[in-house]
Amino acid sequence: MTHADPLTETLANARVILFDFDGPLCDVFAGLPAPEVARELTALLSAQDEAAGTKATQTDDPIEVLRIAHETDTKLGQKIEQALTTAEVQAVAVAGQPTPGAAEALQAARTAGRGIAVVSNNSAECVRVFLELHGLAEYVTKIVGRPSEQLHLMKPNPFPLITAAEQMHIDVTSCTLIGDSLTDIQAAHAAGATVIGYANKPHKTHLFTEAQADVVTEDMHAIADALTTA
Repeated sequence: MTHADPLTETLANARVILFDFDGPLCDVFAGLPAPEVARELTALLSAQDEAAGTKATQTDDPIEVLRIAHETDTKLGQKIEQALTTAEVQAVAVAGQPTPGAAEALQAARTAGRGIAVVSNNSAECVRVFLELHGLAEYVTKIVGRPSEQLHLMKPNPFPLITAAEQMHIDVTSCTLIGDSLTDIQAAHAAGATVIGYANKPHKTHLFTEAQADVVTEDMHAIADALTTA
């Protein structure tokens, strides 16, 4: 009997496949760069709270700016969160095509009879807009986006994975997450789900292997192929 390769094996055991959004499905800030969004949010923040604004100038990550706003003041956090969601929706409209192999992976998962959910630290709204824009909404049953005003529940917290599994009426340990960051791998381990590291940059292969991802792949097409085989 021939042993299936690790990717096929991992996917064969998954009843629900959880896709991270930014990376595996879409390059969110390809058309509207993240540092630009971070600068806009920082300007908005500075106008309301100078000290928080100064702190925010040290990052070019919009989510970090949001974190600083929330730590400063709840109302301010809400304001920056709305601005970030608006920016994310604008960003996905100009982000270009889905990640190569992403549409095929979603289709293969559906054909293989798997449940599909998206779990993201981006807003659920921008995920929905992007999927609809590219005719992929029909493949995704649930979207669990950034937990509004509860940033501590974002990945690496297992909360988004557990929430998606509950909404799909399945145990989270029957899920496989496909993610492109360390926080995805940490979240999956914390939830007891299996995890496929999508290494879309060369240094990530080593990083994800070190972090003990179940499998590491550099190509979303490989996931589509493995699902077809599985």
